[in-house]
Amino acid sequence: MSKVYKIIDRFSEDVDLTYDIREIIPDLLRDGSPIPVSSSQEKKITRAVCDRLPEWINATVKPAINAALIATGLQATLAIAGKENEKLIVGYPAVKTGTGYSAATIHLEFGARATGEPHRIYPVVCDIASVIDDVVFPTAQPLTMTAERTFWEKATAAHVYCLQGRLRGERYSRHWYDLAAIARTEFFEKAAEDRDLALNVAKHKSMFFGEKDAMGSKIDYFKAVSGDIQIVPEGASLAALERDYVAMLEDGLLTLGQPTFSEIVAACQTIQDRLKLLL
Repeated sequence: MSKVYKIIDRFSEDVDLTYDIREIIPDLLRDGSPIPVSSSQEKKITRAVCDRLPEWINATVKPAINAALIATGLQATLAIAGKENEKLIVGYPAVKTGTGYSAATIHLEFGARATGEPHRIYPVVCDIASVIDDVVFPTAQPLTMTAERTFWEKATAAHVYCLQGRLRGERYSRHWYDLAAIARTEFFEKAAEDRDLALNVAKHKSMFFGEKDAMGSKIDYFKAVSGDIQIVPEGASLAALERDYVAMLEDGLLTLGQPTFSEIVAACQTIQDRLKLLL
């Protein structure tokens, strides 16, 4: 969203990385399909991923990054974290601590219950490269998930929040900020019109990320991606989201000239109205 598509202009300490499910647990997939055919198969897949992914992070990723740090002489610490040991936390010396809302760390968050598709290879350069002369910066070529898929992932996450009314950690308002930013690009209409992609997201989340609303009823992702979606929260849920957004602003996670929370809500209301036309 930031480094590849230049859609958003905010600091993010999270780097989401997907280990293709077809590569980590090929022995558990039926006909190579990344979507389980039953809840029992989903449980088997989830257990296997919880076992194999941390082993791969510890045995392959952590040593590779540590070797790179030593070779370049950079100061940083590496630590495995997360409920399922699916995160690798890179800690670095802070130049300025601010309020402490954002720690001096980069979170490499790994997942292995999806394919990461649709995706493309995109060039990524250092943000500072354009303002420093006579210094050559490397260009990466990561395989990156499309912005259209990211839109539906965030839209359905916002829908779940609206039905549950509870924040999931600090900086959760970033999803609404991102949705409002996507709405200003061509990716929004492409995502809204891509019915196959929307249904694939619903199918994936229904099997791997089933949720219940505040009343205990199962949330129907298929209805959500077919127009019956709520992106703008109400009452106390909206107030909690606003407080989280204000905290992001106060701690400098967003650059100058950012939209107000009211402007973000208005943009998300437009998104919600547009998606309801899918019915």
